[in-house]
Amino acid sequence: MSTVAKAQGASNSTSVESKGAAKSSAHIEDVQGRNDPRHLAINKVGICDIRHPVSIKQRVGGHQSTVATFGMYVNLPHHFKGTHMSRFVQILNAHEHQITVESFRCMLGEMTERLEADNGHIEMSFPYFVDKYAPVTQEKGVMDYNVTFIGDQRGKRTDLYVEVKVPVTTLCPCSKDISDYGAHNQRSLITIRVRATEFFWLEELIDIAESEGSCELYGILKRVDEKAVTERAYDNPKFVEDVVRDIAQRLNDDARFRYYVVESENFESIHNHSAYAMIEQDKDASAA
Repeated sequence: MSTVAKAQGASNSTSVESKGAAKSSAHIEDVQGRNDPRHLAINKVGICDIRHPVSIKQRVGGHQSTVATFGMYVNLPHHFKGTHMSRFVQILNAHEHQITVESFRCMLGEMTERLEADNGHIEMSFPYFVDKYAPVTQEKGVMDYNVTFIGDQRGKRTDLYVEVKVPVTTLCPCSKDISDYGAHNQRSLITIRVRATEFFWLEELIDIAESEGSCELYGILKRVDEKAVTERAYDNPKFVEDVVRDIAQRLNDDARFRYYVVESENFESIHNHSAYAMIEQDKDASAA
């Protein structure tokens, strides 16, 4: 057989195989679309604990590259056997760069539309890094904060939340008042979750939390810095109740934040338990 004939034969063979593959693919059953005889709807079905690179806009300018862990879910009507898991990953791959609250909203809408669902839920958690300078020496260090974007779509209503977890120092007012010298203090974790009507920076929530502890934390401290933060905490004692009330007052005064949850947990240095307080406020519900 000539070279030309062989090539034509190979070409014809490839063409037949590709047509066969296409035909075969067209006839593969959509198992997820089968009717389910149990008639039980599922509230949330999807993928979780999948890590993906994202880019977050920074207040100092530019974008910060980080890695987020996603959970993506939709409701499943009672008559469907399953959902299409691969579509979640396809949506995620299409939105991997420069995630903002608005692009997050688009991703949520696209997910419910492509999965033919009424309700959808996405959570995206990631470490966010901020350069901080020691209070006296101005030595540069880095602090990391856990941030979560949360999206809920129920029918035509979409709610977007941003949550930050901020570690601080708190010093006990009672310990300071009853002791002849010294006072016990501990690391505390402040959590702020908000729903906003206008744009805000992640750093704004971090600033609020750090300013309402007894003292903020730093990535690096020299001796003179350590003296400064120790004395600042001693001069600014706070219970967990004080922390959540002071932060709530700040959020009440800011019209952008329509809903919030503020939590403070003290990992007590003289007890084998934590102290905890929480305030939740929905301004829109209160106004109704």
